[in-house]
Amino acid sequence: MEPIFKIDLKETLNSSSKVVLELGSGRKKKPGRILIDIIDMPHIDIIADLEQGLSFLPDNCIDEIHSKSLLEHIDHFDLLMKEIWRVLKPSGKKYLYVPHFSNPYYFSDYTHRRFFGLYSFEYFSGQQRRFKRKVPSFYNNCEFITEDISLVFRSPWKTRKLFKQLIQKIINLHPWIMEFYEENLCYIVPCSALKATLKPIKANKPTPSQISNDSSFEGKQP
Repeated sequence: MEPIFKIDLKETLNSSSKVVLELGSGRKKKPGRILIDIIDMPHIDIIADLEQGLSFLPDNCIDEIHSKSLLEHIDHFDLLMKEIWRVLKPSGKKYLYVPHFSNPYYFSDYTHRRFFGLYSFEYFSGQQRRFKRKVPSFYNNCEFITEDISLVFRSPWKTRKLFKQLIQKIINLHPWIMEFYEENLCYIVPCSALKATLKPIKANKPTPSQISNDSSFEGKQP
C-alpha cells in the first residue's frame, strides 16, 4: 500500500515545532499530532499500512510517537519497532499502551495478534535496570531504555473498578511488587494493560540508512 498524504509532510517536518505522531489513532484527534491510520477518516493525516513500517519518514525526525491499543494488532511487530527507533530523534520518546497478557477480554478480539507483559520491551534494551529478571536483547539491532512502566487495572463495574484502582496504586509502588504480582497473582486479579515510555538509544549503533528527500515523501495526494 502506497501512503496517501493529506498534509504537507515535508513542511511539517521542517518546521520548528515539535513533531508528534499518533499511530492507529482511531476516531479522535489530539491537537498538534500527526495521525497515521490505514483507514481513511476525516481527521487522519496520513493513510498508511503500519505493517509496512514508516519508510516514508526520514531518520531521526520525530520527537514523540504515541500509540494506544495498536501494537497488539500488528503482525510485523519487530519491523514496526525498528522503524519507530529509526525515525525517533535521539531525544525522542515512544509512549505506548498495550493489553496485559492476563487481560480476560484480550482473547475476545479476533484482531489481536499478541499480548504483553512487564518484560516485553526489555527485549529491546541492553540496559535492563528496572527489574531483577533479565531477558535477552540480541534479537534486533535497535535499542530502547524503558523510562517508565506501569500496570493498569480497569473494570466496567463501579465497585470492582474502585477495588482495582486501589490494587493498581499498590502494585505500581515498586518494580519488585510488579514482578511479584505478575509471577504469582496476575491470574487472581487480572491486569488490563500496561503503559510504558521508551527512549531510543542510538549511541554506538549503526547509522540508519539515509532516505533521500525525494523518496521520503513519495505517495499519492488525495
